[in-house]
Amino acid sequence: MQSPYEIKSDKFSGPLEKLLELIEERKMEITAISLAEITNDFLKYLQTLTEENAHPSVIADFVVVASKLLLIKSKALLPSLELTEEEENDIQDLELRLKIYKEFKNASLNVKALWDNKKYCFGKELFADLPPIFYPPEHFEINSMISSIRNIIAELQALIPEQKTIKKAVVSVKEKMEELLNRFKQKAENSFKDIAGARPKLEIIVLFLAILHLIRDRLITSTQGGQFSDIIIKQKPAEPSLNATQNG
Repeated sequence: MQSPYEIKSDKFSGPLEKLLELIEERKMEITAISLAEITNDFLKYLQTLTEENAHPSVIADFVVVASKLLLIKSKALLPSLELTEEEENDIQDLELRLKIYKEFKNASLNVKALWDNKKYCFGKELFADLPPIFYPPEHFEINSMISSIRNIIAELQALIPEQKTIKKAVVSVKEKMEELLNRFKQKAENSFKDIAGARPKLEIIVLFLAILHLIRDRLITSTQGGQFSDIIIKQKPAEPSLNATQNG
């Protein structure tokens, strides 16, 4: 006979579950480095959710985690990128949440093993229909109970996440590619430090992605003197046309 409390799920779509799965597949410890390495795999999984028309609330949960993973990977790619205290706390919070989730997941396996062994506890049917009864301990005081309840409520309120207004800012990689190409028309050689300037971190990250796209398209070249040194970016000389070669 099937237990009425048995829960079956064909596919669990929680972001922490997927993160832990990707890390365990590579047999890595939960660190910022491992989170940076599995970012691309996580984004690919998020893409499949959008293609499968998953519920918006599910996609939203994944997008929140994906944004933190992109921040972690950006820090790994650009060690000189300075993060705010809040951003550093977000990275540490994600690591901690994932470690706690792993502990709960392992504990759930133990609970399941106990359940499968049919070690159940049942109340006496004699008391099943009786109303709940509260037996206060000796020397009980109502003021002490009220104070304890208030302390519990204060602790619970501290767990409520702070509501923040998010200002939407869209920075297009394509626009930054065009901006860079126009910049190279005026100056054939630029350093990444000069290009980044005092721009916001989000714009610097998009600029870095735009540079990678231009390198891939063989429109620019880049060199770096040493680890963590500035990146020098040059416009690639135009290749001679076929007619010019024949005339030469």
